[in-house]
This record gives sequence, C-alpha cells and structure tokens, in this order.
Amino acid sequence: MQIGLVGLGRMGGNMAQRLLQDGHEVVGFDLDVGPREELESHGGVGRSTLGELVDALDTPRTVWIMVPAGDITESTIDELSKHMSPGDTLIDGGNSNYKETMRRAESLAELGIDMLDSGTSGGVWGLANGYCLTIGGSREAYERNLPIFKSLAPLEADGNLYVGPSGSGHYVKMIHNGIEYGMMQAFAEGLELLEAKQEFGLDLAAICENWRYGSVIRSWLLDLTADELKGDPGLESLSSYVEDSGEGRWTVDASVELAVPAPVITAALQMRFRSRQENPIGGRALAAMRNAFGGHSVRKADGD
Repeated sequence: MQIGLVGLGRMGGNMAQRLLQDGHEVVGFDLDVGPREELESHGGVGRSTLGELVDALDTPRTVWIMVPAGDITESTIDELSKHMSPGDTLIDGGNSNYKETMRRAESLAELGIDMLDSGTSGGVWGLANGYCLTIGGSREAYERNLPIFKSLAPLEADGNLYVGPSGSGHYVKMIHNGIEYGMMQAFAEGLELLEAKQEFGLDLAAICENWRYGSVIRSWLLDLTADELKGDPGLESLSSYVEDSGEGRWTVDASVELAVPAPVITAALQMRFRSRQENPIGGRALAAMRNAFGGHSVRKADGD
C-alpha cells in the first residue's frame, strides 16, 4: 500500500522503515534534508514540499502526519488540505488534544477528506517492537487503511484497535499517558525510598532486576529502569528536571470536566512541575511560617 508520511524525526523515521520492511511504498516529507535522505537510503521516496508529497501519491491518498501537537499540526493539516482531494485520508499519529482533533476532523469532512486520529505508543523502540495504536474516526476509513495499521502494530499481537469516532483515538492515548505518569512517579518514589535507607546498602540495579521476574509490578517501565541502573547505578549523569509534553495536563483537565477523581495522575503531574523549580518560594514560605509561629530553626539562602 502507498502512504505519505509527514515528519521523519526519530519516531516517524522508524515508522517509515517498518512500513517499508513490510512492503509498503512510503513517500516522505521533512523540513530537513537529512531525514529525507535517510528515508531514501531505506528505499522510500523523499519530497521537499507537502504539495510535492501529495502529488506523488495515487488517489485515493493516505497521508500520515507525525509532527508536534499544536500550531505545527494545525498548519500542516491546513496546507495538506489544500492539495488533498475528496476520498483521501489524513491520519494524525501525534499527541494532539482530542478536542482539537474533533474540530479538525469536522473541517476536513466538509472537504470530503477522512481524518483518523491514531494514538501511537512505542517511542523509539517501535521499529523493533511495533507500535500500540488506538484509532478514532470513520470505521470505513479505518478498514481501508488497515494494512498500514497492521504493519505498524506488533507482529505477535493485534496491536491496533479501532476505538470509536473522531477524537477517541487521541483521548484514549491521552489517558494512557496519564496512567504512564502515575506509574513512573510510583517507581521513582520507591527507588528514592530504597536509596534513602543507606544503612542497608541496597543495590537498586539488582533489586529492579529481581522485580522484573514474577513480581506483580513487573513491566516494560521496570525493564527500562533496570537497564538504566545497570549502566549508571546512581543515575548521577542525569538531572532531576522532568518535562511534560501536555497529555498529563489534558488528562487532569478531563478529570475536572468529568468530575472523575484522578489523584495519582494529578500528583504525578504536579511533581514534574516541582522538579523544574530551584529553591521555589513555596518552600521558603513554609520555612518562614514555621519560624514565625513556632520559632523553628530555618536554613538561610547561603546555607547557614
């Protein structure tokens, strides 16, 4: 099957390779020439503009975009819609806000273009392991593009799932990422508690390796953590600064909108915010209040 792929960064480039390995024809676009040349080295076809990419595809076309959520996704879809035709399919495989996806799908439908939103999980390991896909939009468009989804999903499992109407694929992926925040935070807190019990001299790498087999908390996240600790037992090469890419915030927003409590996910998101602050005023205010009402000792900014 022929597919246009917009955004040939690490994840998009890996997806292109997986599709090519399964016999699909991939025409790709990226602003940088390097990823286009990389695609061509694997047997794909690179194009230097979105218009050229669309023109290189036979109708009905399928174009999959893997670009950052927000303005870049918006402008990319706007430009593609000028070149695509009724009966074509546009797939957004990025982490777009599901509400924006619903709006975009409605606008594209007026042009006769089907839009599918594919929650895409697998990260940089997707080339080797395949991707977990949750797909929303027209079921007919999903069925028409099923060969693509099957090629990207893990070989040993049916890793692509049609979940419902437009926006539902990205909504499910959003909740998936919120759960991920909570799981990661729990592992992080547990490791910190283990490390803090210094009189036991605990080997964190060995403990995580032990937990990987038979434990009820065994998981891919634990596997990755164990591997990282083997190479850097104290993770001293890393900063504790942790970014968030938006899905956790949107998950917490949905919790408030639906009045469904999500305290673990919310706390995990707040901890990421705290990780980016150096000597925040909130902590200084707490110290000031304890000193003011109880005369408790405080540490001065210079460490005294």
